[in-house]
Amino acid sequence: MKFRCERDVLVEALGTASRAVSGRGGLPGLSGVRADLTGDQLQLTGSDLDLTITVAVTVAGESDGVAVIPARLASDIVRALEPGAVSVSADNDELSISAGRSEFSIRLIAGDEFPQLAVLSVEPVSIDSAKLSEALKQVVPAASSDDSRPILTGVLMAAEGGGIRLVATDSYRLSMRDVPGVSVLEEGQSVLIPSRALNELSRILSQGDSVSLRLGEREASFEVGAVTLVTRLIEGEFPNYRGLIPDAHPNTLTLNREELLDALRRVKLLAREATPVRLEMSTDGLELIAVTQDVGTAREQVESTYDGSPLTVAFNPQYLLEGVEVATSEEVTLSTIDELKPALVRIAGVEEFLYLLMPVRVS
Repeated sequence: MKFRCERDVLVEALGTASRAVSGRGGLPGLSGVRADLTGDQLQLTGSDLDLTITVAVTVAGESDGVAVIPARLASDIVRALEPGAVSVSADNDELSISAGRSEFSIRLIAGDEFPQLAVLSVEPVSIDSAKLSEALKQVVPAASSDDSRPILTGVLMAAEGGGIRLVATDSYRLSMRDVPGVSVLEEGQSVLIPSRALNELSRILSQGDSVSLRLGEREASFEVGAVTLVTRLIEGEFPNYRGLIPDAHPNTLTLNREELLDALRRVKLLAREATPVRLEMSTDGLELIAVTQDVGTAREQVESTYDGSPLTVAFNPQYLLEGVEVATSEEVTLSTIDELKPALVRIAGVEEFLYLLMPVRVS
């Protein structure tokens, strides 16, 4: 295998493929990126068996071949080279990388140690990249990062009302977003996609106007521009999220999103050591309060419209902040029942998104 490529192009391609490379011990092949050159087309593939990322790059190819490259070392070497053309060649068990007056020779990983990867042959469905990107930003952060509860580390994708519904929860908050007009699943069908894979997908969505999605029995594939991401699906039953969403809320607070965000960020400075932020709501408006023992108190009034009975409810400030941040609109609403039942953050006048948040009990 031998080719030439611009350094910056190769750095980006290696970096993208390497994001799927395993950082754990085990199979030596999983620490490498598989390079497959045919003509002027180079494919770089990284995998940890759960997640696989393949990047296609056009290079000046001289001789075809396949090699498994140590991912981290090769990326560090190419990134350290001077800008310009980089020459790469693989022969027997060595990889040569040269540019300008620099030349490196490193040991390759045995090709048979790289895993055989599944190929999905089902027909793809096209999704608008911008719509999917917005939906992922609203939903994925609510998924759990606790691997001891694998079901909650996934994002539910389900058929809903002529489109798809994305839902994630870590048991403290829940985010749900409908994307109409996307027919990926039959009515009643659903899959559970690892949030890690969707975080990586979010990074590459800007590389194309649309995403080609393929859903298999155990894997899902997303193709954006020159990048293909394949992930194993999570097996198991997602919680009954519908039962968590209250049918009605007697109290509704409506206010400017940016004003609420600014006030939250200021008051949050005094909400230390898991101290909740209290929201005192009445027809006079909203007051945010944070009190931390032996540190101090923060209070701020926020102009708002309130329909309901006077109520004081407390929330984890970071969870509340994250919910308001992804409610992309000029106005948001906070709907409540009482100080202990779930509250809903919504975009004013929009039904396609909701963010459910459990209050914190305070004395």
